[in-house]
Amino acid sequence: MKPETFLLASALLCTLLGLAFALGCSLSCEVCVSDGSNCNGKLQTCTPDKDSCIVVVTESNRKGSVDVTSYKGCAKSSECDPAFLSITMALENYMGSDTRCCQNDGTFRRNLTENGLRCPSCFSVSTETCTPTQEALCVGEETCCVTLTGLMHPGIRFASQGCGTEAACHSKPGTLVPSGSRLLTIEKTSCRPSPQASGKAE
Repeated sequence: MKPETFLLASALLCTLLGLAFALGCSLSCEVCVSDGSNCNGKLQTCTPDKDSCIVVVTESNRKGSVDVTSYKGCAKSSECDPAFLSITMALENYMGSDTRCCQNDGTFRRNLTENGLRCPSCFSVSTETCTPTQEALCVGEETCCVTLTGLMHPGIRFASQGCGTEAACHSKPGTLVPSGSRLLTIEKTSCRPSPQASGKAE
């Protein structure tokens, strides 16, 4: 299918979904989570508070082990802002996700070019805080130092600090981020501007 044909079909699908929802019809979305940049699942009827179909593609690197995960499902329109979220704790410890709605696939593109900024970094499991032990060199659009806490399903807490994009700073409570075979639930984020790499991290 040609790109322009795909975009037209996607726009038409969004319009039809919106019209159906406005008329009181139940929305159905493909639901799945899988390794790789795409997944396939069965259509499921969304609950009344979910008015959009969402696609999230995530790449995570934990101590050199890289995982690409895709997730599709129902979502609230407030969770559906197209955004690229990127967080770097270290060279071999980062997470990034690309969110789209009313599309059949997601494409992950992560810019690994260092931008001259840096942030204190750490990652811990089963705690609500972590103490920075090193500095992360920020890459691409990561211009903020971000502190992030949440849940690793099922019910295990995590905390991290590192470089982040503006989108990471504005992550809303309840935002889902696939990571390997898990779905991370972000509960709280806080940010500050990243200092220059040539200076001393705050």
